[in-house]
Order: sequence, then C-alpha cells, then structure tokens
Amino acid sequence: MGWQSLWIKRWMPRSGVQYAILLGVVLMFSAGAWMFYRQALTKQAPVVTTAQFLARHWAQPLAPQGDPPPGFSPVEASLAPESCGACHPAQYADWRTSLHSRAIGPGILWQFRVLSQKDSNHCLNCHAPLAEQKALTALQHNWANAPKGAVPSYVSGDLHLQGLVCAACHVRRHQRFGPPPNARNDVQAAHLPHNGFVVEQAFQDSRFCSTCHQFPPQGKSLAGKLVENTYEEWRSSPAAGNNQSCQACHMPGRRHLWRGIHDPAMVAKGIRRELDVKWVDRSHLSVQATISAPGVGHYFPTYVVPKVTVSLHLQNAKGDLEIARHVIGRTVSVDMDQEYSDTRIPPGGKAVVTAEIPLPPGSSNIVLHIQVAPAEHYVRMYQSMLDRNPDMDAVTQTMLRKALLEALSATYQLDELAVAVPGKFGESRHVVAN
Repeated sequence: MGWQSLWIKRWMPRSGVQYAILLGVVLMFSAGAWMFYRQALTKQAPVVTTAQFLARHWAQPLAPQGDPPPGFSPVEASLAPESCGACHPAQYADWRTSLHSRAIGPGILWQFRVLSQKDSNHCLNCHAPLAEQKALTALQHNWANAPKGAVPSYVSGDLHLQGLVCAACHVRRHQRFGPPPNARNDVQAAHLPHNGFVVEQAFQDSRFCSTCHQFPPQGKSLAGKLVENTYEEWRSSPAAGNNQSCQACHMPGRRHLWRGIHDPAMVAKGIRRELDVKWVDRSHLSVQATISAPGVGHYFPTYVVPKVTVSLHLQNAKGDLEIARHVIGRTVSVDMDQEYSDTRIPPGGKAVVTAEIPLPPGSSNIVLHIQVAPAEHYVRMYQSMLDRNPDMDAVTQTMLRKALLEALSATYQLDELAVAVPGKFGESRHVVAN
C-alpha cells in the first residue's frame, strides 16, 4: 500500500465531526491547487506602486529586449503584432483599425528626413518607442549610431513602420505584462506561451496613458498652458471623480480600439447638441445652438490639432444660407510658437452659437451642421511647409503631399440637427441630440 493509500485510510471518516474535518481539508487543498493553477497562468508582479512601475516601464529610452529566453519559439520571441495576433486575434484585429497602428505614417516619416536623430527619437518615444524600432529607423536613415550587424530574428524588418505595436506596451526584455485576467477568459491550456505574463494593475490606470498623452510640467507650453494636457484635464473632470478611467471610454470591454476625435460615432456619443428657435418679435427669429460634452472626460477637443466647426443654416425653397459659425478648438501657429485662440469646451462647459434673422417667407428649417476636422492643424502645417520650401527634395515632398491628403480626408460631418421655423407668433421649437 502506497503512502497515498495510507493517508486516505487513516482519515476515512468514522463520525460526522471527522467527515467535516476531512471535507475542510479537501476544500483547503482544492483552493490551494486552484491558486497554484492561477499563479501558473499569470505571474504576480513584485509589490510596487503604480507610479514606480510606470517609471520603470516607460523609462526612456526603452531598453532592448535582448536574447529571448531558452526554449522560446520564433512566434513567442517575435515582437511583430501579427505574431501576437496568432493567439490574440481579437486584440490584433482591433489594433489594426486603431490610430496606434498608424502612429508611423507619411505625416511623421517626412519629418525624419529633415529632423536630427535626437529630435526624431523624441517623436519615436511615443510613435514607435521600442529600442528595436528606433534601431531600424536609424538603419533606414543611416544615422550615426545605427547598430552594426544583423537584425535579430525576433525583429521583423518592418517593425519600425508599424507604429505603437503590442510589444511597446506589453513586452519588456521578453517578459509579457498585462492587466489582471477576466475570470471568464482564464486560459485553460496546460502549457502557456512566452512563460505566461506578469499581472500589473497599472494597465487599468489612467496614468498608463499619460505617458504619451500628458506633457511634463516643463514641457512645451503656449499662453501658459501645456500643449498636451489631457491627463490633467481628465483629473479635474467629473469622469475622474466617478473613477471612470481613460481605458473605460477608449478601451471599452478591454477592446484595443482607442477611438477618439477621428471617429464620428465616438464624437456623437460624447457631445450633446441642442437647437432652439423662437420669435423675437413679429418679424424676427432668434436661433441658438448649444454644444456641450457630457460624455467627454477632458476638454473637447483636447489637443491643438483638431477643429470642430459649428454652423447654423436657414434652408428653404430659395436654398441654403449660413447664418452663424463658430469654431471649437485650440488654434496655434503652424510653427507652434503662438496661440491664436482657445475655444475648447471644458468638462462641464458649453459653447453657444446664436443668430437673429428676419422671418423668412414660406416654410423654412433651421439646420445645425457640425464639421469635425481631426487634423486641421496638420493641414495648415503641411501646406505651409510645401509653400515655404519649393526646393524640397522629391522624396520628402511626395511624403508631405501624401500626409496632406490624408489629413484632409480625415474631415467628416456629423448628422444634421434640424427644426422647422415656428409658423405662429409666440411659438418656439427645441430639439436635442445626445
């Protein structure tokens, strides 16, 4: 009889008390086994604060990954997003539709041809931050400290052109990091790829996003305001008070979407539009549009690049007449050395556009138009660069023109909001879209 059989025989219950004791032991053993299994799935990070983890995780420049651990397959060692997608297809599919996957494009590639390596690397800290991405960029441009020797097998030749890749957030020295797993998504496989991952709460914290979406206090400022101040705007918003993180809006259900000002559905969901029409006297009408942003956890829009144009129109049998216009945004010079205006909507604020017009004959509608130009600043900047540098080399000029076309094509219109002009004196009309 083996040791296991002896253990069982000795503890066979002879009474209710012994049975209860045995049951308790079994439950404790089962709980311990489950905890051991969960720890096999994930590695618990050393106890450090979120701030300490982020300071280490995003210390610039990021360290190279180094040699993969022994036994790693080529897919496990690879930093390419498509390799991650082999086991994480949903996240990879979302990422491919996101702006993170397009963080490197003609709008920044042309700049690498005219900027110094130091300035270019500063851009890459957010647009393509891995050491391996910077090394490939240095090789492409023949920069002074480009690495010698063959590119490691785990680095795909186009990694530097794929923007903010999965590994930029999740891999350091070939160790994977991520948020606590959802219970319903626990891995059931006995063998875990890439030695599992380290659980880190910081991936659910807005400070994780602030690395690239918040300038430091000494960063670039205009008119006494940081050019990039999104995290601090969020901290002073109702969203922060309600424990609604950046990820809650921009990664709903942990999806890797990061939708923002470029997405019409996201903008329409975040703002509230109201349109009021009433009589001033028997011959004049008052028109008022009110735009607020109750679903936005920071200024709307937050950065200097987008512009939102609100216009009011009178439409009838005679045609379409614009009666008022207002631009929402922070407008700065193309060289980013002067601020012209700041009409953004702060959390809890609103923009009001008004007009008073003579009563038109016949039936008419008042229509609210909202045009969103996510890249308006870049349109002005790229065009200015082309105008000021007619002798620019052909390759750079081609990239710049492509960037300009992409910036222009990003503009879109939200659905119209319309109200019929009241037919009787004293009547008023009010419509809302939110």
